[in-house]
Amino acid sequence: MNPMVAERSSSAPSSRGGIMDTIRAVMMAVVIVVVSGWLFIWVMAPTRVYGQIWLPKIRADTISTFFGTQGYISLVEFVFERFLKWVFSFINICFCLYLKQLISKGNKHKLAGIWRRPLIVKGLGIVSRIELAFLAMFIALLVWSFSTYLRISFAKITPLSAAANGEQVWESKLDSAAVRLGLVGNICLAFLFFPVTRGSSVLPLFGLTSEASVKYHIWIGHIAMTLFTAHGVCYVIYWAVTHQLSQMVKWDKTGVANVAGEIALLAGLAMWVTTFPRIRRKMFELFFYTHHLYIVFIIFFVFHVGIAYSCMMLPGFYLFLVDRFLRFLQSRRGVRLVSARVLPCEAVELNFSKSRGLSYTPTSIMFINVPGISKMQWHPFTISSSSNLEPEKLSVIIKSEGSWSKKMYQMLSSANSSVDHLDVSIEGPYGPVSTDFRRHETIVMVSGGSGITPFISIIRDLIFLTETLKCKTPQILLIAAFKNSSDLTLLDLLLPISGTPNGFSNLNLQIQAYVTREKEPITDNQKTHPTTVWFKPKSSNAPISPILGPNSWLWLGAIISSTFVMFLLFLGILTRYYIYPIDHNTNRIYSYSRKAALSMLFICICIATTASAAFYWNKKKGSMEINQIKNMEGASPMASPGSWIYNADRELESLPQQSVVQSTNLHYGERPDLKRILLERKESSIGVLVCGPKKMRHEVASICASGLAENLHFESISFSW
Repeated sequence: MNPMVAERSSSAPSSRGGIMDTIRAVMMAVVIVVVSGWLFIWVMAPTRVYGQIWLPKIRADTISTFFGTQGYISLVEFVFERFLKWVFSFINICFCLYLKQLISKGNKHKLAGIWRRPLIVKGLGIVSRIELAFLAMFIALLVWSFSTYLRISFAKITPLSAAANGEQVWESKLDSAAVRLGLVGNICLAFLFFPVTRGSSVLPLFGLTSEASVKYHIWIGHIAMTLFTAHGVCYVIYWAVTHQLSQMVKWDKTGVANVAGEIALLAGLAMWVTTFPRIRRKMFELFFYTHHLYIVFIIFFVFHVGIAYSCMMLPGFYLFLVDRFLRFLQSRRGVRLVSARVLPCEAVELNFSKSRGLSYTPTSIMFINVPGISKMQWHPFTISSSSNLEPEKLSVIIKSEGSWSKKMYQMLSSANSSVDHLDVSIEGPYGPVSTDFRRHETIVMVSGGSGITPFISIIRDLIFLTETLKCKTPQILLIAAFKNSSDLTLLDLLLPISGTPNGFSNLNLQIQAYVTREKEPITDNQKTHPTTVWFKPKSSNAPISPILGPNSWLWLGAIISSTFVMFLLFLGILTRYYIYPIDHNTNRIYSYSRKAALSMLFICICIATTASAAFYWNKKKGSMEINQIKNMEGASPMASPGSWIYNADRELESLPQQSVVQSTNLHYGERPDLKRILLERKESSIGVLVCGPKKMRHEVASICASGLAENLHFESISFSW
């Protein structure tokens, strides 16, 4: 081999790594500036400098016949947010590559590990120190804003000013406090929809996923509804004591629409009440359907305060709308369901056909809708397959634990011979940009019941790394707790039906399985095996593919930018040729409600137009690949190895692929002693992943947070929203 060629090839990765580090540093600097500027606006908003100096100047400089008096807010806020979204979208690819370099270098960030160490906080559950710090800073922002608003407004209230309005001083202060509570609530509303934007490019930048960020949405939602409820109650009291209860039915043409605010508050209260755990868990469908009142809430909120002021909070909701419409388009396409493995533990593994262009990381989730069970309900499930190991198949596991999943299991198990097709729609997949499990020397996975499903995807991905790419992988210890021995069949799913490499000599996997409600293994005549149901193809169904193609981040940025340009164009034409000839920017003639309704209509039209164009363009481009995918027909394969698990005295070495697992230990009638198992591990870096019941997650988090072992790095994987 030419030495010069070898030298160039060896230096290429380091050169690319240096370029990526530079790009990331530049982009991170831009992100920090943008985010700092946006937060600076919120910090300064309550002050005299902003209200008496900056705001009048901005209004004077931006008011025009094309955008009217709302131009200063819509341009500043929307352009600021769109630019922020573009930056985050572009940096996704850079950040993903950077993570891979970071993993390959084996860098360990001890300081980051300390900040990520879990804490159990009553009412919040398992949170890290950094999450708690950001929550404290957010609350500090709200307290600062409210106190500053009150200090400035109360300074203007005197006995003379109150008497001039026919009020007492405390009544005027109550009126002022009620207004300020609403203003502070709007800060929460500005952040409320970012965590639930599933296709967001913002969350991955901070190492977050949509399902892990839902708790932030819950926290902000509770704070927002507390403030808005206090806002409404204070006004009702104020109107009552000042004999102005007629204000409750007032809808001002060019001012605040009180009736609209009351409707928005009632919709918010209905959503808020059903989110509390006792109601959500016992009556999930009530919670699910009631939560769609967010549409009513936002529409009447805009009517209440006007479109100009709503621009302060609309950016987050706007990005959510883009994501929501793209999800709607994706959900309209039927997907190709190839087969289902039905397990005796009342669980099924659904196997879908997917395009090779769709890649996802372990622990990703997918939302599934089965119209034959419920046309409205969507349920999230962890993807158990590996896009690397199984490039043309995507699998999810559904455990029969609720009414919807029980109907699914009964449909496939009771009369599987008559089920030859099943209509299924999906949204997703959604998951982390990159996983860094290889940075640990050992990975300990603790699961309870169906909580084993995300670990299946991790194990399958590690199989690909160790057998196909010949990469060194960490030791794996799987601690799986089940209620009954029939649940042990979930371990059958550790290996896929097909696509498995020939050898697993390099995979170091140990399984400790616990059956808590049985004291001895079941007898041979009680054994049942998984069965496979194969579905006939339907011409209208297609393999699962990326919603916006392989360059989704670029398309998403294009959709957001073009949508905003279209909205500004429509808004300018409307203002210049329809509104301006009527009110001449006086804001005292043209109805606020009409202006708000037209603006919302334009936003929806722009989003629907641009998102549909991008979606169907990519769908057309992907149709060639879809047509090339053959129908996956054939004889039903035998169930994957696993029936051996019922025999506690038998080792995993009896498997055809003996090197997959070194040994398995079965324990009946006992629970795992997690504290002993974790503290006995002496490796320098141990990644502790847990998925299961709340009590189990809290126990593992307490052990990792106790400080008894500095080598334990905790991560919780849960759908407990």
